[in-house]
Amino acid sequence: MDHPASFDLSDDLIQRLAELNRIGIALSQEKSLDRLLEAILVAAKQITNADGGTLYRRSFTPQDALRFEIIRNDTLGIAMGGTTGVGIPFEPLPLRDATGRENTAMVAVYAVLKDRTVAIADAYADEGFDFSGTKAFDRQTGYRSRSFLTVPMKNHEDEIIGVLQLINAKDRTTGAVTEFSETDTHLAESLASQAAMALTNRLLLLQLENLFESFINLINQAIDEKSPYTGGHCVRVPALTMLLAEAVHATPTGPLADWRMTDRDRYELKIASLLHDCGKITTPVHIVDKATKLQTIYDRITLIDTRFEVIKRDAELAGLRGQGSAAALADRLHEIDADREFLRACNAGSEQMQSADQQRVRTIAKKYRWRDARGAEADCLTEDEVANLTIPAGTLTSAERGIINHHINVTIRMLESLPWPRHLRHVPEYAGGHHERMDGKGYPRGLTREQMSVQTRIMGIADIFEALTARDRPYKAGKTLTESLHILGRLKLAGHIDPDLFDIFVRERVYQRYAEQLLDPRQIDAVDVDSIPGYAGD
Repeated sequence: MDHPASFDLSDDLIQRLAELNRIGIALSQEKSLDRLLEAILVAAKQITNADGGTLYRRSFTPQDALRFEIIRNDTLGIAMGGTTGVGIPFEPLPLRDATGRENTAMVAVYAVLKDRTVAIADAYADEGFDFSGTKAFDRQTGYRSRSFLTVPMKNHEDEIIGVLQLINAKDRTTGAVTEFSETDTHLAESLASQAAMALTNRLLLLQLENLFESFINLINQAIDEKSPYTGGHCVRVPALTMLLAEAVHATPTGPLADWRMTDRDRYELKIASLLHDCGKITTPVHIVDKATKLQTIYDRITLIDTRFEVIKRDAELAGLRGQGSAAALADRLHEIDADREFLRACNAGSEQMQSADQQRVRTIAKKYRWRDARGAEADCLTEDEVANLTIPAGTLTSAERGIINHHINVTIRMLESLPWPRHLRHVPEYAGGHHERMDGKGYPRGLTREQMSVQTRIMGIADIFEALTARDRPYKAGKTLTESLHILGRLKLAGHIDPDLFDIFVRERVYQRYAEQLLDPRQIDAVDVDSIPGYAGD
């Protein structure tokens, strides 16, 4: 007569063991910490048929305490913590009071301090623990907390890292609240062990990721200390890269409608964008920070000012000796001052120096002669000074620009030398390709659009737009949104940037979201998208 019942019990146990095995596999594969914590409690409720439960994580700082992470109660419809977005208002449970005495009156704390599973048939009848908070909760909600099963979660180092607490076991046939069975206890302990391992592994990976990102930030901080201009760039380009990537991910139409990112893809692109200029750590600071054309360790325009003062002195001495009229001397001094002011203006740099102005610099160089302290006569400008003052755009000579551009080769070498895990294997490619062009005229490898990933092309646009709008460059002011978008549009027409990405950048107003986060309000003007060169519209 007992055989059918015995058979049913064995069948139920087999099913629950199979479920435990399935849950263990699922926990080991979960990557999100919130989802993992949630899955642990939900699985524990399911395998013991509990009505509710709480998962605590042990927090060692600022005090040794149990912090509420997940709360669930089916009868009351309560779901807090985890992926719900609902915060838990309860204070952590300290393991010791202010005097250092163990807080063993709380059953969850007791399970940690004594490393022991605690099963309670009826909280209202139990005299060993303080259930005053539970009873107050019941009075407030009309609930009746009865049976408790509290299981410590211990990792591979024999350290308790959390607690599973289950409430009100329900009979699988009648649904009536009952006590947790010995089988429930064994299964919950087994699950807690698996959960502790999964949680420890996930936390270890998170810690390694945090360490890795902190190391990246340390590199960028070193670049920032070396040059505050580059440091800001290393922060803003990743922000803009991810904004554009998310816009492309969400695009339902057009050539990129099928392009999607997983969480791993996002992380890989984030790391690549953070490291895209790491090679600049080797670039000489006097070139990175070259604010004027004549700047090296100092601005050499002061030397030219000194020479012009000598030239003016010589002209005045000649006038005193009777060499020419007073009017001629005045004209000569005015001419000298005008030429000196012109050289000062040239030294500031511009986006495009006119060829006539370049020729005037060369003329001035030969126009005046001066004698140095040793009495040697020379042109008022050296060949190197002429070469710098006639730079057609910006403040860098072609040689200096080559040194700046070399940073991308250094970046690629640095990144390709690292043993990247599989999910980050594209970091060198993404980071190393942001100076390539769609028409194959970029550097360092001359790749064409077809040879570049979408991620690489995204970073190319982000790098350019950040440079256009950056207000912390030593040689220029940050441009407005309209000015920057017009330049970006012309670059699209010239085959420099990806046309489809540019259209998404404008259509989805990625530039506006970036500007609101990171630009000076004075740069945020009203953009007429229909006037932007190359924009294909909606």
